[in-house]
Amino acid sequence: MANVLWLQGGACSGNTMSFLNAQEPTVVELIVDFGINILWHPTVGLELGDQVGNLMKKCISGETPLDIFVFEGSIIEGPHGTGTMNYFAERPMKDWVRELAGVAQFVVAVGDCATYGGIPAVDPNPSESTGMQFLKKNKGGFLGANFVAKSGLPVINIPGCPCHPDWVSQILVAIATGRAGDILIDEYHRPKTFFSTYVQSGCTKVNGFANKIEGGFGKKGGCLFYEVGCRGPMTKASCNNILWNRWSSKTRANHPCLGCTEPGFPHHDLKPGSVFNTMKYLGVFPKEVPDGDSKLGYYVKAGVEKVFSNSKVGSYSK
Repeated sequence: MANVLWLQGGACSGNTMSFLNAQEPTVVELIVDFGINILWHPTVGLELGDQVGNLMKKCISGETPLDIFVFEGSIIEGPHGTGTMNYFAERPMKDWVRELAGVAQFVVAVGDCATYGGIPAVDPNPSESTGMQFLKKNKGGFLGANFVAKSGLPVINIPGCPCHPDWVSQILVAIATGRAGDILIDEYHRPKTFFSTYVQSGCTKVNGFANKIEGGFGKKGGCLFYEVGCRGPMTKASCNNILWNRWSSKTRANHPCLGCTEPGFPHHDLKPGSVFNTMKYLGVFPKEVPDGDSKLGYYVKAGVEKVFSNSKVGSYSK
């Protein structure tokens, strides 16, 4: 049996709502079939007030073994490093986090706010929010670049806004069943199982991308990369391979990928006009190009492919 303690900092509870909809396995199956013992969770936990504080103190003292410490939301360090903007059980939440992370076998950060700081960490960041072990792309965060849990692993990051529920449940299963050694992580501590391919992989609009056909909201066909800011070609996540609710995804619903599993999210720091809009040079050339391409190389290739695809369309219409 693996004891799991789940806490929440600066967050909207979106990752909790996502997690409770997990399907493979479900939350019930986690408990009944895979030996997960949820010590406490802010939404479904029964304990209140001092009961929660006492439970956490028992974990810190070692009286109650803490196998997996899950944290959702940003670490709020404000004002002036005191953490008193986010008080929990009579202490700044950040103090609980540091002590619990120090005794846990595994530490799992769930959602963008916990992994990279997310929306709360956008400048001017009045709450002094940060992620558990990263602040945006910079390794360090709250726990520091060299932090490792008792298992020897750093914080396992499961990003997303929110993250896919099955990403969380399957990582918890791997740990609970003694297969933590199978969890390989990338440079941002994301499990490679879910974050090795791009959102574009499996996207139903990939032909539109290849043929440089522009798509948009309410527009049938075409690719959302060229006009409405889709970040599928440069975002690592399995959203189009492990579908949401086993049914769909943003791009399949004709909505651009927002790149929420990447450490730069929210991209352009929510600069006005940057959301649902492809940022361009001279109104023509995308400022960001798919990973693996140089900008000049992509511009040349895209121009050739667009001319070629248009000539094919013209020949078909004759």
